[in-house]
Amino acid sequence: MAAVKRFFSSPALRWRGLAMILISSDTRVRENTSVGIFLAWYHQHSLPVTPLNPRASQITLPSRAYDTVPSPASLPSPTQTSLSVVTPPAVTLKLLEEAHSVGIPAVWLQPGTFDNQVLEYAHSHFEAVIAGDGGRGSEGWCVLVDGDEGLEAAGVQWTSQRL
Repeated sequence: MAAVKRFFSSPALRWRGLAMILISSDTRVRENTSVGIFLAWYHQHSLPVTPLNPRASQITLPSRAYDTVPSPASLPSPTQTSLSVVTPPAVTLKLLEEAHSVGIPAVWLQPGTFDNQVLEYAHSHFEAVIAGDGGRGSEGWCVLVDGDEGLEAAGVQWTSQRL
């Protein structure tokens, strides 16, 4: 839980600047897709989220369109940004290499986004890594299952907003 608390304690999040989620190339996110579910969670918890998408300049939820950035290097304050990852392991490793190079301190690797090589890289290059065994879900740490408790542990105040 210490890594989850660190993830949600990034200065950008506390200052309502931005948090980060990596999503697919689909520009119309549907609530029932895995990517849509994660983006919707951040949105519904009124967290400042900036989607990362190298192929589209905008991602649309039913109630809001989000401008994207193409890479971690394009973030305005990467050293103050936590990165939530929803990609296959081969993509995740490349993303983490870039995220590390620009100083992102904390990453949350959702179930299915990592293999042993990705976990090894993440644990040796980031201050806080949420991934693998743990959490309350059967597949390990997941923001959908463990995020509310993490927000509370970090003292993050949020209001529910509609999707």
